[in-house]
Amino acid sequence: MPKITVIGYRTFEVEKGRKLVLALEDNGVNILHQCGGKAKCTTCRVEIMSGEVCAETTIEKNAFSKKGIFEDNLRLSCQVRVDGDVEIIPIMTVENSGLEPGPRPEE
Repeated sequence: MPKITVIGYRTFEVEKGRKLVLALEDNGVNILHQCGGKAKCTTCRVEIMSGEVCAETTIEKNAFSKKGIFEDNLRLSCQVRVDGDVEIIPIMTVENSGLEPGPRPEE
């Protein structure tokens, strides 16, 4: 099973192919997902420090473009499927934003 290391939190294992946003939430990382995992708000973005995740989707590219975000190592955790071990930094959490997480994304 792939291991996710969340810098500043901890490391945990998840099923291969699991949505990153759900893996984070289920393991105590209060990642935001204001739009419920629809790739519209970009609040679930994470910085990929190293590791294996699926390729960036067109939906994801469009969401970042609309928000003026053009950093190569940022991804939307609602669009990422974990393929192997990965090390990330969550950008927006309940704790650092003061916002509610939003509706739980679908599997």
